[in-house]
Amino acid sequence: MLNNITLGQYYPVDSLVHRLDPRIKIVLTIVTLVAVFLVGTLAGYALILAFCLLVARLSNVPVRMLLKGIKPLRFILILTFFLNLFFTSGTELVHVGFVIITREGLRQAIHFSLRLVFLVMTTSLMTLTTSPIQLSDGMEMLFSPLKVIHFPAHELAMMMSIALRFIPTLMEETDKIMKAQKARGADFESGNLIQRAKSMIPLLVPLFVSAFRRAGDLALAMESRCYHGGEHRTRLRVLRITRMDYLACVAVAVLLALVILESRFIPKGLIL
Repeated sequence: MLNNITLGQYYPVDSLVHRLDPRIKIVLTIVTLVAVFLVGTLAGYALILAFCLLVARLSNVPVRMLLKGIKPLRFILILTFFLNLFFTSGTELVHVGFVIITREGLRQAIHFSLRLVFLVMTTSLMTLTTSPIQLSDGMEMLFSPLKVIHFPAHELAMMMSIALRFIPTLMEETDKIMKAQKARGADFESGNLIQRAKSMIPLLVPLFVSAFRRAGDLALAMESRCYHGGEHRTRLRVLRITRMDYLACVAVAVLLALVILESRFIPKGLIL
């Protein structure tokens, strides 16, 4: 299951989306996330899905990679769905004993579940098509206007890109430790909640030790290369906004406009 996590991974192929300016991709990802939260009907979610599939097709990223990234969230999706389904008051649809399902609860459960799915898909598309170095450079340049108030733009961008880069590494390390502990007789699945929590200790302790060791090695490697933040730093590839970046902005602007129109003019009842 841990190998299914795609957030933070980079899919190295040549495509139109890969060649976009990382600053544009970061901003357009944020705008797309805003559009996801503005959706009010199933037609809007279908529009977002079509847009994500189009971007995946243009980026040469297999759709199965996007779907694979949703698998680890199955428990959270199910929990989110049923919590909203059973604990939202409103017009009753089903009443069996103490179980009450309302129209508002069903609508809210669908909303939150689909939003979570599209949040993961959208952010995964950005990280799959943007290398950690590009992501760091893009965030640094977006934060650079804040340097006038002594905002550590480079340091923050570096921290965020390193964190994203090490997500798949830590997941791979967790998977190896889990398999090693299972080979020694550890059981992570049986027992009640407290027993399962206790069984995670043999997994968490070596994982934290490994994470701190990797952080120390990274700090030592950066120091040995005389790394001093963004001070007098040059870039091999200077970021430039091209015509394709402007076309991407227009496409996302059209998507946002369509989502706003559908949320205003299509009745909310069509969500069900």
